[in-house]
Parts: sequence; C-alpha cells; structure tokens
Amino acid sequence: MSSKIYVGNLPYSVTDASLKSNFSEFGSVTSARVMMDRDTGTSKGFGFVEMASAEMAEAAIAALHGVSVDGRSIVVTLARPREDNKRSDGYSPAGYTATKRKDVGYGTGGFGGGRY
Repeated sequence: MSSKIYVGNLPYSVTDASLKSNFSEFGSVTSARVMMDRDTGTSKGFGFVEMASAEMAEAAIAALHGVSVDGRSIVVTLARPREDNKRSDGYSPAGYTATKRKDVGYGTGGFGGGRY
C-alpha cells in the first residue's frame, strides 16, 4: 500500500510547512507539498503528503478527512497514480494530429480549401 496522501479543498493560506506540521502529529512526514499555479504563484487548493509508512498514512487519513480548516472541510485520501494525459484538442506527446472528421481541414472542404 502506498504512503502518499492527497489533500484537497485546502484553504489558499496553507503552506508546505503548515501542511507538514499538521500531518507530523501522525508520524514521520517524508514530504509535504502544496500545488501552486505556475503563472500566479498562488495555491491551487490541493497538495500531497508522503508519510514514512502506510500505517502512518492510514492513521492520518482516518483522523483528518473531513476536518474543517479555516472554514473548509478538507478531503484526505490515498493518492492515485497519475493518469496518462489524454487531451481532446489534438495535441499529444507525438505532436499535433488533425481532427478525425473528413469534411473539415485544409484542402478537404474546410477553411482555405474546398471540394469541387
């Protein structure tokens, strides 16, 4: 079992240090990180905490899930593995792929080209 914990619905005032101190009551915290928006530098309202053991993680989840922090009820669960990024806008790690429709696009009846 994993010892990585997802913490959601965090107030924007929570920092890495305060997150770590709150979870350290339940055991040794390996890392604590609040996710920040790269453009604005503000909190995204969620973070991840990694505990030293799975037992410590379970104890923290049981005790902190649903607790009110600055008027917000936080969500504390085991972190799920990251899913593959399936974007719907046509971009992928391999590059841009055109739409699956045959009636739109350059040279096929869309903008700039037509069927005659």
